[in-house]
Amino acid sequence: HPVCYSPAQLQAQAAAGHAAALNQLLADSVIALAVMTVISAALGWLVAGRVLRPLRAMTAAARAISAEDLSRRLAVPGPDDELKDLGDTIDELLHRLEIAFGAQRRFAASASHELRTPLAMMRTSLDVATAKPGPVPLELIVLAGKLREGLDQADRLVENLLLLARAQYGARDGQDVIPLGPLLAAAAGARAGLITSMGLHVQDASAGGPAVAVTGNRVLLGQMTANLIDNAVRHNHPGGWIRFQVTRDGPVARLLVENSGPFLEPAAVATLTQPFRRLGTDRTGSAAGTGLGLSITDAIAAAHGGTLHLHARQHGGLQAVIDLPAADRTGPPAQLAAAEAAR
Repeated sequence: HPVCYSPAQLQAQAAAGHAAALNQLLADSVIALAVMTVISAALGWLVAGRVLRPLRAMTAAARAISAEDLSRRLAVPGPDDELKDLGDTIDELLHRLEIAFGAQRRFAASASHELRTPLAMMRTSLDVATAKPGPVPLELIVLAGKLREGLDQADRLVENLLLLARAQYGARDGQDVIPLGPLLAAAAGARAGLITSMGLHVQDASAGGPAVAVTGNRVLLGQMTANLIDNAVRHNHPGGWIRFQVTRDGPVARLLVENSGPFLEPAAVATLTQPFRRLGTDRTGSAAGTGLGLSITDAIAAAHGGTLHLHARQHGGLQAVIDLPAADRTGPPAQLAAAEAAR
């Protein structure tokens, strides 16, 4: 017997079939949308990577040039499009920077040379005036002493300005692997007379430990350590102490110099790396200070890829910490091997 459906049943079956078709269509649409989203994201990533690859290459090259050598250029290849225009513009900027920095270096060297000449002439004239036969008035002797003190101060200022300019603009010539411990010990030994006269106790906390070396310019690194020791000696108090140490923490060589002394404001200590910055008469030491010692130290550390950190000690005095990239200890040069053997 044939099955007979009422109009209501037929309508219900039709509605159910329509709903099933809609659900299937929705499921297919969701799957298709998901597939298209994945494909679009992949294509977008590939296209974006292809478009941005030249920009990443330009960024890396610009960073390397600014950190190493301003004479290099991006020299972006390809058609004359927006990216090549950007690269050419950056190359023109680097060219102007190279000219400006070169002119500043030449000016610093020439100015230092030109300033030495009149200073030497004034010193010679003063010596001739005081060396004349016959009694020399006491007033002239006192005046000559003050003038010589001023000339000595001017000589030191000229030398420090030249050294600061040299440190701020590279100093990549004469690269060697240099152990830091002997440099600090030599700096302290060179000031043994002043240290003894002030009754200072000096502690080399890294004595007997492994040698820690960095790659850099021996003259500048020697000046950097000398400035730290000199600062610790001059801005100390009689009967005080100085402690220095060189350690290695993975790829970082850490040089620490701290000393006793007057209480310092932490906010003011942060400004000591600025040229000619002093914290009152307590930090000027003797008349020999030029206010450039820590500025030169900071510039030398930066030229070697390092940083200088100054901290006011809780009980008075200053702590100076310099972090530098440690030298690769594989196959050290003769001077490093000799220093390690001596220890």
